[in-house]
Amino acid sequence: MGKLELIQALNSDTGRVWNVGWHPKGAALASCGEDKSIRIWTKDLRGKWTNKIVLTDGHKRTIRQVSWSPSGNYLASASFDATTCIWDRKSGEFECNATLEGHDNEVKSVAWSSNGLFLATCSRDKSVWIWEVNDEDEYDCTSVINSHTQDVKKVTFHPTENILASCSYDDTIKLYKDEPSEFEWICYETLTGHSSTVWSIAFDSTGSRLASCSDDGTVKIWKEYPSGFPPGNGAPTWKCVCTLDGYHERTIYDISWCRLTGLIATASGDDCVRVFKEDANSDPDQPTFSLVATEKAHSQDVNCVAWSPEVPGLLASCSDDGEIKLWEFKK
Repeated sequence: MGKLELIQALNSDTGRVWNVGWHPKGAALASCGEDKSIRIWTKDLRGKWTNKIVLTDGHKRTIRQVSWSPSGNYLASASFDATTCIWDRKSGEFECNATLEGHDNEVKSVAWSSNGLFLATCSRDKSVWIWEVNDEDEYDCTSVINSHTQDVKKVTFHPTENILASCSYDDTIKLYKDEPSEFEWICYETLTGHSSTVWSIAFDSTGSRLASCSDDGTVKIWKEYPSGFPPGNGAPTWKCVCTLDGYHERTIYDISWCRLTGLIATASGDDCVRVFKEDANSDPDQPTFSLVATEKAHSQDVNCVAWSPEVPGLLASCSDDGEIKLWEFKK
């Protein structure tokens, strides 16, 4: 067993914190919540994380998620006011240079493609929107996809390809790809297996596996099988190859798969953060994972967990209790 050691607690004093997102170089952490603001945290000269920037001009309601572009030059924020704001720092300070509108209801999640050319948003209105980024920093909606039948909770892109995954209150996960012949994005696969709301999803470092977490208290690991497997099947197919059950006492709200270490972290309504590690010599087609750390991380629901993209074992969490915490996983 390992352990999560608390490095620092960051108190926003502004009510519940919904989400945290690491800058791609790991030098900054953005947070957002019910106070309609975005806070950007960086290390001071003493090595302590401090909040020097607060962005307040973009949204009129709760901000549900923040997401940095791959270059780190832009920050997108998704809000319950049905808009997505794009912030940049060209002038030396962060400014909102675009507001994306069109969803009929709360925007729950926003994500950038690995090449920075696409942005995806999803909403309580049951739709997923794909936006294309052009050279003039303008955002054109190229696809509106209505493949889910209920509130869409999360979108995330494949780490290297133009493939998007989404999950929903309808208990399913959808996969989308850019279809040049049709000049739009299409839903090409639906993953079923959870028995209740799928709250979050995360690809591994290769993009060949996907982890999902749900209101049903389980984590599922999905693996992509290439064209022709099983025999007679001509298209890639995702299969559930592992289910982690019995570890969480309440809903699992978020999941993060570390692309540096392979560790999986979960955020739960039982106020805990848990870390899972794939067992050595695990069968790729029937992998097994062990629980290696459980921490009573917050005094209320844990809403989000996020592994640092640069520092192995560094994990951020945030909660309804208004705190953001930084942890180090130690073996």
